[in-house]
Amino acid sequence: MPNPNINWAAIDADPKFQALHRKKTFFLWGLMIFSIIYYFMLPVGAAYFQDIFKIKVWGVVNVGILFALSEFVVAWVIAFVYSKKANAEFDAMTQEIINASVKKGA
Repeated sequence: MPNPNINWAAIDADPKFQALHRKKTFFLWGLMIFSIIYYFMLPVGAAYFQDIFKIKVWGVVNVGILFALSEFVVAWVIAFVYSKKANAEFDAMTQEIINASVKKGA
């Protein structure tokens, strides 16, 4: 249950919260742009670079299939990178904001 005594407007105006929001937004936009570009490389490659995508790697497995499967790996890597950054930086910044708001409220 949320604490009704928390002054959300004060937290929103806090420069530390604004810095956290700015840092997190910038980081997430970077991840999103990378993931969108990587995602659209598959249909663009399949449409315009068919010779590369048809190269056999092993048996019936070709570069196109490997690239398509790499999309799953990239998604997991992006999730891992975000969780590492969140645990190392964003959570610490959030805890500072919480501690400061608890001190002000006490």
